[in-house]
Formats: sequence, C-alpha cells, structure tokens
Amino acid sequence: MPPDLTDKTREDLAWEIVRLRQENAELKRMVFGRKAERFIGTGPDGQLSLELGADQKASTEGEADTEEITYRRQKKQQGGVVKIHPGRAPLPAHLPRVEVTIEPAEDTEGLVRIGEEITEELDYTPGKFFVRRYRRPKYAKADGEGVLIGALPTRPIDKGIPGPGLLAQILVDKYVDHLPLYRQGKRFEREGVKIADSTLGDWLRQAVTPLQPLYEAMKSHVLNSGYIQADETTIKVLDKDKKGSTHLGYYWVYHAPGPRIAIFDYQKGRGREGPTQFLQHYQGDLQCDGYEAYELFESRQGVRVLNCMAHGRRYFEKALDNDRERATFALEKLQALYAIERHARELKLDAPRRLALRQENAIPILEELRHWLKANLSEVLPKSTIGEAIAYNLRRWDKLCIYASDGRLEIDNNLVENTIRPVALGRKNYLFAGSHDSAQRAAILYSILASCKICNLNPLEYLTDVLGRIQDHPINAIEELLPYNWKPV
Repeated sequence: MPPDLTDKTREDLAWEIVRLRQENAELKRMVFGRKAERFIGTGPDGQLSLELGADQKASTEGEADTEEITYRRQKKQQGGVVKIHPGRAPLPAHLPRVEVTIEPAEDTEGLVRIGEEITEELDYTPGKFFVRRYRRPKYAKADGEGVLIGALPTRPIDKGIPGPGLLAQILVDKYVDHLPLYRQGKRFEREGVKIADSTLGDWLRQAVTPLQPLYEAMKSHVLNSGYIQADETTIKVLDKDKKGSTHLGYYWVYHAPGPRIAIFDYQKGRGREGPTQFLQHYQGDLQCDGYEAYELFESRQGVRVLNCMAHGRRYFEKALDNDRERATFALEKLQALYAIERHARELKLDAPRRLALRQENAIPILEELRHWLKANLSEVLPKSTIGEAIAYNLRRWDKLCIYASDGRLEIDNNLVENTIRPVALGRKNYLFAGSHDSAQRAAILYSILASCKICNLNPLEYLTDVLGRIQDHPINAIEELLPYNWKPV
C-alpha cells in the first residue's frame, strides 16, 4: 500500500480485501463447487463412531423377523475406492404378473420336466381415459303422480364432466410432478382427448373449492400441535395492475411433526404480518431460522423459540475455504451430533428415550462446542467467513441447544425445508401463479400433497377418494379425511 495512507484507510482497505476474497470464493463455489452440503470428516471413510453403550447397541439385535440374502459385487472406482453394489433389487411383489410360457423349439414329447427358469421384466401400460355412463331408468308413478328416477351421486364439480380420478390426476401432475396444464393438455391430446387449457384451469379451480374445509381442519391441527417448524419461500404472481410484470409473493410453511401435517400460508410479502396473523393464538414450541420476522415471538408468553442447527452448520461449511482448521473442527462436532440423531432414528426411539440418549451423548458435545466458540471468537477477524460463522452460532447458541432438552423436538428444520422443495421445482416449470387467488389455491394443494408425502400416502389414490366423497362427508367428521387419519373406502 502507498506509505502516505492513514491507519484508518489502511484498515478499511484490508477489510475490503477480505470481503472481496470471500465474495470471490463464494461465487466460485456457486458456479464451480458442488451444491451438496455433505461434509466428510477425518475418520475412516468419513464416518464418526459413537460410543453409545453396549445396551443401546444390543437393543437392535433380534429385531428382524426375516433374513434377506443378497449377493454383493465390488466395482472399482477412480482413486482405488471400492464401491459395494448390493445386486439387483427384486421387482415389487404387489404388482400383477402376466405369465408368458416359452417352450423349447425342439419336440419335448416323452421328456421329464425337471424345473424352470424364471425371468421377470418390468413393463408399463399408460393410463387410459374411460367414460363412466350413469344410466337412470325413469318410471311413471301410478295415477299420474309424477316420474320416479334415481338420484345422481354427488360429483366433485356439479354438472361438470370430469370425474374424481381425472381431477386428481390433473392436480398431482401439476403440484407433485410439476407438469404445467398446457403440457398435460398435449399429453391428453396424444391419447385422443382434446381439452382446452382454459378448461383444465377451470377444472383445477373448481376442484380446490371442496377441499377448503380439509385445509382449515389441517390448519387447526397444526396450531394446536404444541410444536411447529416454520420456514418461507417465494412464488412469483402475475400482477394485474402492472402488465407484463410479476409480484414476488411468499409461502409461509408450518410443519407439525406430531400430527405430520404441513400447512402453506400464502402472503403477499415477507414481513412479520404473515406469521403474526397465522400464529396469533399459538402456544408451544416454534422452531425457525434466524429470520428477524420470528423475533417478536421470543417475548410472547407461552411460546418458546428454538433455532435450526442446520442453518448454523451451513456457515461453517461455507467457511472451509477461509479457515479450514477451525471450520473442520466445528463441522466434525456437529457431525457427531447428527450421528446421535441418526442413531435415534435407526432405533426408532420415542421422545423419552431420545431425550435420554441426547442427555448422555449430545450435551457433552454441545458444551465442548460452546467453550470452543467463545475461545475462538476473539481469535478471528469479525468480518471473515469463519468469524461470521462463530458469531452467528454463538449469538443463537442457547436456542440451538433447546432441542437437547426435549425428546419431541428435532435438531433442525430440515423436515419443513423438505416440504418446500416441490415449490422450488414448480417455479422452474410453470414459472408463476396467475393471480393472488391462484397462489392461495396452490397453497391449499401444496398443504394436502405435502402432508400426503409425510404420511407416505399415494397422492393420486388419496385425492381420487377424497374428491369423490368429500361433498357428502359430514363437516363435523372432516378429520376422518385428514391424511394421517385417512382410510380408503
């Protein structure tokens, strides 16, 4: 630097150099680096061993009811790493089998059959349209008192031609498989049925109306669950007041791990009005990232705010290029915490047993990491990537550690983030919602379909059944149709 610069100017330039280097490293990471956040530690094969006690390890023994024997073949990869392949998985047993017997070309008369070779091939027949025709005989009553005829069953769209199976397919294609309506129309046309895009859009709008009570019931269950994970994501919405432009709206997503329900709440902005309105009467635990919109709940009586460990971890993962030694230490400690959570899932521990596991194994790691964060805070540049990582985690450390004091709580917000991913995929396909009303309808469908995924339900089967009977279902028994309660008729 030139010798005539003041100390203040030198310091400012030094900070600017640090900032530009960090910015350059982040840009290179975004363009050329891997997108996964997976961190491979220094242990053998990148795995951390946990000394969780012989009694916990032994609890997994003898649980298997069946023994599966498969062959394994080894395939050498680049760098000499051997990848173990478990062999080809058997085709699902529930699929129907079409038997094809192939006799030898030679004459087999007089030969003894000693067995057979079976080879299975997975094939597919595309879905087909069909017309359900209701034939209702008419009868003249005696003495000319009128005509007797059977009543039509209630249909998803009154006087409309689509059945529940077709409507369910349209909804699943768009909001699960992210197929825009015009592409669906092209596919239907290939199958000999031409349906205008406007007609498909009208069917979609009308199909959501009977699902509104289901959405409200799901919302009530989330708000009464006592534990909610919250996050938000964007959705572009056409602005009718500005031709050719879009408005950036937001889906605020609330996931209740207890009843296994996710709710999407559409708001026009990212201000605190969204969660304030939705959670105005909520009491319980609220897990979120460090976004300031949630800070108002920290002072509300009856609400305990906890933070997401995955967000804190990401700061250290980004700091690997800045200070590999410190970032690696923190990541390995966090990796050990996640190994404990993985072990609890493998053992399928209930809340009390998961709490006991955390108290014995996670608390010591958290305490060690807390002391390390405090000791290193003054050893790094505050504006460096590692400095920001340490400051971020230390500032929220108490809220990051709350999960270890309650077996019901999760270590991070990954469950609610998983429910948001379909929205990100949808943005790349149908780009935007046609209006604010359309965005709210999409929120209802995203809520129902995300909850189906959480409950491991086939969304097509679920919607086909629910759309076919929700119109006649008693409103005071709507909970029977919630995804985690649903039983097909």
